[in-house]
Amino acid sequence: VQLQASGGGLVQAGGSLRLSCAASGTFFSPNGMGWYRQAPGKQREFVARISDAGSTYYADSVKDRFTISRDNAKNTVYLQMSSLKPEDTAVYYCNAAYNQLGIYWGQGTVVTVSS
Repeated sequence: VQLQASGGGLVQAGGSLRLSCAASGTFFSPNGMGWYRQAPGKQREFVARISDAGSTYYADSVKDRFTISRDNAKNTVYLQMSSLKPEDTAVYYCNAAYNQLGIYWGQGTVVTVSS
């Protein structure tokens, strides 16, 4: 299973970015898909996740600013990030959980928010 994340970049505070992550390499479709992030010098933390039925969960720090969605036909998960803050600066990692296969991680995409 491969997860390819994209969409990171440099943005000013208050701006928006949209991350994408496509899963491939297996016949199975992912059950849960999600995003985590790791800021410099900090541990990786949960950001958001979405079930195969479309239920969503968010970290308190991003609630009302970030929106997670998925396209099941494309096995792709998205993270729309708005009202970005400098503290959102991190490497963002996607993951996909398969009941049959376990959990897989993408390579990470860098988001930098300037003040």
